[in-house]
Amino acid sequence: MKGLLLILTGPTGVGKTELSLQLAERFHSPILSADSRQIYKDMSIGTAAPTQEQLQRVRHYFVGQLGLDDYYSAAAFEAEALALMDKLFRKHEVLLLCGGSMMYLDAVCGLIDEIPSVNPEIRKALWRQYEEKGLDSLLEELQRTDPGHYERVDRKNYKRVIHALEICRTTGRPYSDFRTNSRKERPFRIAKIGLKREREELYTRINRRVDEMMAAGLLEEAQRLYPFRQLNALNTVGYKEIFQYMDGKYTLDEAVEKIKRNTRVYARKQMTWFKRDPQIAWFHPDREKDALLLYADSLLSNTEV
Repeated sequence: MKGLLLILTGPTGVGKTELSLQLAERFHSPILSADSRQIYKDMSIGTAAPTQEQLQRVRHYFVGQLGLDDYYSAAAFEAEALALMDKLFRKHEVLLLCGGSMMYLDAVCGLIDEIPSVNPEIRKALWRQYEEKGLDSLLEELQRTDPGHYERVDRKNYKRVIHALEICRTTGRPYSDFRTNSRKERPFRIAKIGLKREREELYTRINRRVDEMMAAGLLEEAQRLYPFRQLNALNTVGYKEIFQYMDGKYTLDEAVEKIKRNTRVYARKQMTWFKRDPQIAWFHPDREKDALLLYADSLLSNTEV
């Protein structure tokens, strides 16, 4: 029987971390993190990264391994995660992939297209253009070079616009040429467990977690990172708002409230994304924990999931 990749996902703040530890211990599996920000060093408080105690409890991969100025992408995560899993499946019957970064999860499942690597100088030039001339200049270029993708892309999402132009400039071809939407086969079984809570319950947890982050030293962490604020790794909810406070745009209380609001917005975007995937089996992490664990156990005996 093929090895089983068990994916544990859900919106930010839903309670993935503790349950991932319990599942990993249950199946004697390491945890592969699918979090596009926890992979960076020096951002542990603002990304709610696993604590040292949790890292000692279960072996983790893709946590705190990149420098803040290192470029990373879903495609890079796909390649590194697949290579690592090829080795780990020789020792483990089950591997646990845990996180809420949607593109990282889709990449491992073979659901994103193979996109060419980007010329670093082209990336720098586009970011400089965005900073100096704004989003409109990038949209004008995208409309000229790839009108098909221009019509489909979220034109308010500057990151996606920049990424499309990176590919256009690097390859000399429209970005849409590489969007085949073809699923890639994987040499292991995949099962997905999603954690969900009622909206108000989730929002209360998010608000409380932000308060806990502030008590744990998020302000001081952001102050240390302020000199690097222009790096993409720090274009992240929690840090952006604190940086704006440090710039005098908001009071600290206002910045904290904006962190809470923007985190709630991100959680809604995550749930919208996840709902399109019928393969996710959903559970409440508290009320349905026993059923969740029984379901996870049953996956080991199934040849198809």
